[in-house]
Amino acid sequence: MPTVNPTRMELTRLKVKLATATRGHKLLKDKRDELMRQFLDLVRVNKTLREKVEQELQDANKNFVLARSTMSSEAVEVAFMAPKQEVSVDVDTKNVMSVDIPQFTTHTRTSDANDIYSYGFAFTSSDLDDAVQSLAELQDDMLKLAEVEKSCQLMAAEIEKTRRRVNALEHVMIPEYQKNIKYITMKLDENERSTQIRLMKVKDMMLEDKHHYKEKLEEPVTE
Repeated sequence: MPTVNPTRMELTRLKVKLATATRGHKLLKDKRDELMRQFLDLVRVNKTLREKVEQELQDANKNFVLARSTMSSEAVEVAFMAPKQEVSVDVDTKNVMSVDIPQFTTHTRTSDANDIYSYGFAFTSSDLDDAVQSLAELQDDMLKLAEVEKSCQLMAAEIEKTRRRVNALEHVMIPEYQKNIKYITMKLDENERSTQIRLMKVKDMMLEDKHHYKEKLEEPVTE
C-alpha cells in the first residue's frame, strides 16, 4: 500500500509531478534519439577517417623504410636533429545536445605551413622527402580522427546517462506517481461516499426527530 497522505492537496501535488515527469520523459527521449542519430553519423565518419589514416601511415612508413635503406642511420639522425617547424594545438569545445565535444585548431611556428624540411636536399634521398611530406599531410587527418573519436566517447556516455534517466522515469517514477494518484483518488472517493452516507443518516435522524416518525409508527391503529 502506498505510504502517502490521501488528501486533495497531496493529489494536486502528485498530478503536477506526474505532468512534469511525463514532459521530461518525452524531452529526454527526443534528446536520446537525436544523440543516437548524431552518434551514428560520427561513427561512420570515424570509420572512414580511421581507414584513411591507417592507410596514410602505412604509406609514410614505407617511405621511411625506403629512405632508411638508401641512407645511413647517422645521416637520418642528422637530418632530423634540428626541427625547423613546430605545431601547436588549441583545444576548444562545441556544445552539441548538452555535450561539450572538442574542437582542435593547429598553428605553425612559421608563417609557411609547408616549411617542414629541416635538412638540405644534397645528402638526403627523395624517399625521405616523401615520408616527411606524407606525415605533414597526415597531421590534419590524425587530429580530426582524435576529435571525432573523443566526441564519440563523450556522446556514448551522454546517451547512456540519458537512457538511464528515461528508464527511471518510464519504469519507476511515472508508475509510482500513477499508483499514488490512483490510491488517493480511491481513498477520497471512499471518504466522499462515507460522508454522503453519514449526511443521509443525519438527515434521516433530523427528519425523524422533527416529524416523530417513530411515534407515529408505534401508535395503535384504531378501527
